Amino acid sequence: MTNLIPPQDCSDMTALRQQIDDLDEELVELLAIRAGYIDRAVELKSHNGWPARIPARVEEVVTNARAKAGRAGLDPDLIETLWRQLVEWSIAREARVIHET
Repeated sequence: MTNLIPPQDCSDMTALRQQIDDLDEELVELLAIRAGYIDRAVELKSHNGWPARIPARVEEVVTNARAKAGRAGLDPDLIETLWRQLVEWSIAREARVIHET
């Protein structure tokens, strides 16, 4: 991560907003990297004849995210909602290439 200033060290809203904007940029970059792994999953799944949606894996990803959220002091329900949307987007991305639409 970049050199973020701890929230308590932000002296005004301008500084705080800049930190949020910087963090948002990093989050988007990490999501782009994650999408690259999804693209690789398409190649591997296609090679193995696997479908885009593997229900057990979906639940494993969501369960892991919920646990990590709890450890980080975040609302697990919020994280589950976000991750389910992210996973559904990923599956749709895979399915378009695997031709499961």
